[in-house]
Amino acid sequence: MKKQCENYRYVEKGRPYRDLTFKFYADGRLVIIDNNAEEVIAPRDLKGDSLDFYVRRRIAFIKNQLTASQLKYA
Repeated sequence: MKKQCENYRYVEKGRPYRDLTFKFYADGRLVIIDNNAEEVIAPRDLKGDSLDFYVRRRIAFIKNQLTASQLKYA
């Protein structure tokens, strides 16, 4: 059974110390939740270390999707 969603929790190292949950869905959708404010935020609202975390996770997610596709059709 395939994973439908990958969840990652990240707490920013600098102020305002947001507690974020990143949800990467298998179809490419992304949801970022600010756990303190209980609201969904957009990737453009990220900065600093949380933006870096998002970019690294997104690249890893895309690489995994490409690898899975290559293995499927190889």
